Amino acid sequence: MPHLNTSGITGWTPDALPDLAGRLYIITGGNSGIGFEAAKILAAHNADVVIAARNADKGRQALAKLVNIGRGKAEMLQLDLADMAQVRLAAQEAKERFGPIAALVNNAGVMQTPKQRTADGFEMQLGTNHLGHFLWTALMFDQIDPSQGRVVTVSSIMHKFGRIDFDNLMMERGYDPNRAYNQSKLANLLFALELHRLLEAAGSSVKSIACHPGYSDTPLQSKVANPLFKLVYTASNAIIAQPAARGAWPTALAAAEPGAVSGGYFGPTGFFDARGPVGDADVERRAMDAGVAKRLWQVSADLVGEELTL
Repeated sequence: MPHLNTSGITGWTPDALPDLAGRLYIITGGNSGIGFEAAKILAAHNADVVIAARNADKGRQALAKLVNIGRGKAEMLQLDLADMAQVRLAAQEAKERFGPIAALVNNAGVMQTPKQRTADGFEMQLGTNHLGHFLWTALMFDQIDPSQGRVVTVSSIMHKFGRIDFDNLMMERGYDPNRAYNQSKLANLLFALELHRLLEAAGSSVKSIACHPGYSDTPLQSKVANPLFKLVYTASNAIIAQPAARGAWPTALAAAEPGAVSGGYFGPTGFFDARGPVGDADVERRAMDAGVAKRLWQVSADLVGEELTL
């Protein structure tokens, strides 16, 4: 499989990060798992970190663990990506509270949920993982530092099995939790690469960078609905998965590594990209289909009622 905009970065570790004092990072789903571990890495390098969490209590609990890491500030913002009205309210609050953003880290997600809908009637996984972040990014884009800011999109190795079914996008017919998840993670990567193309065409200095955590032991697996999947994940997490702290390295790289290139995709580079040294990751060719990406972009803008204006 191809790499994208090969950066030459290999065997990356957080020790490579510079001092991030004075730079602000907003991380969706920053209260647990990969998001929280990435927040810890950035905070340890003196960044200002905002945890955007759906559950305010869990957000505050995570915040309490961040306040003494590094010299930066740690704050919390309530954000429910499964409700477009709540996304709009959170974006308005963020604009009032925070200054220029170094990186908007789109990390939050749900996985293999039973068939259910968001507040706006979208299939839950596509609605949360992709459409919620599409609207969030559209609303917050003008606050991203225009000279060196970034949009970071966290995808998954499961994007390789995803397909965008425009004729059954919300899976009203034949719902399958695995297919829905894989579609949402492919949508994440298509979004990141289309944003890169648009930024490049506009001559913008803002970067769009994608990443994935490999196969990491996080609370995401424990929340799947299928009991059989839970058993499988319990066993595979113990045998195969890497710790969430290690899985967060690609996110920290994408958010703050000076050498990370726009249009790049970073993650573990070992067997099946599940774990191992961090660098340029493999990309399924379907994720590079500019025609599909452009169509998905417009469909997404129509569904959430917001264009992303560069």
